Amino acid sequence: GYAEYITVPEDSAYRIPPSLSDSEAAPLLCAGGVGYRSLRLANLRDGQSLGLTGFGACGHLTLQMARHKYPKLRTYVFARSSEQRSFARRLGADWAGGTESRPPEMLDCIIDTTPAWNPPVRALRNIRPGGRLVINAIRKGEADKKALLDIDYQRDLWLEKEIKSVANVTRRDIADSLKLAASIGIKPHITEYSLGDANRALQKLKAGHVKGALVLVNR
Repeated sequence: GYAEYITVPEDSAYRIPPSLSDSEAAPLLCAGGVGYRSLRLANLRDGQSLGLTGFGACGHLTLQMARHKYPKLRTYVFARSSEQRSFARRLGADWAGGTESRPPEMLDCIIDTTPAWNPPVRALRNIRPGGRLVINAIRKGEADKKALLDIDYQRDLWLEKEIKSVANVTRRDIADSLKLAASIGIKPHITEYSLGDANRALQKLKAGHVKGALVLVNR
């Protein structure tokens, strides 16, 4: 959180790979671990298609991990800002469009990384029969909860589509995601803010003007 100092149990402490600075490692301890867990729950096979809705700290790390684990995977990103969409293409996404855009094909899985309801509801329309939606948000807001009323059973849920949520990130997920990041040279895109500027950082995050992850530094 916003603590200047903290004590953690030894079992929950992880060795930071020497190739990563503390600020680069910070997003991997949360967003990276959640993204890695989401990929495990996605139940993908190489050569299938993956969508990512929302492209912040978690999305940009998940894309890089997915492209390494599944070299023939086709990746599609749904993001609200043109800057995020351009960033996704630079990281290797095969396609990037708005949150309500239709991709060139129906997808095997979509991972939702947003705190809102509309993106996963729209995502269901882009998942092929038997496909899976993985929601990795810790919580969803109330502002657009009425979007759930737009779900149409025949169109959005029928034909054995699945919805899976990420409940917890295990110690193994964090350890494995750090190891993977170090082995393939993942460098989270970060912007540092001093702890005193936390509110300004949160405002940028809320407005969607963030590329990658924001890191608060006690300085």
